[in-house]
Amino acid sequence: MVDFNPVPKVVEKTKSKKKDPAKKVAEKPKQPPRHPERDEYDLEELGHSLSEALDDCKYRMFAIYNRAGSLEGKVTKMDVSTKLIHIQDKYREIHKVHFLDILSVSNVDF
Repeated sequence: MVDFNPVPKVVEKTKSKKKDPAKKVAEKPKQPPRHPERDEYDLEELGHSLSEALDDCKYRMFAIYNRAGSLEGKVTKMDVSTKLIHIQDKYREIHKVHFLDILSVSNVDF
């Protein structure tokens, strides 16, 4: 014989955990932005000066964000997919710098 009960069983709900206003979660400190904010005109001008440096194969001075001092070298490659600029210094070392980290490009006079 099968027990048939037309009334469904009542399932008790578990108590939801509400956040206690007395307990405050420690807020994470804000991190500084990864790259300095610049407008579209500045980025276009930077791209133009970098492509000119790539074509000329001359040494340039690069001011780079979060780097002590500046980098002197010539642009050997601009990778569009990773947005990395490959800069070869006078010791033939290759530095891969993100496009947005470059603050300015200037000519070097020997």
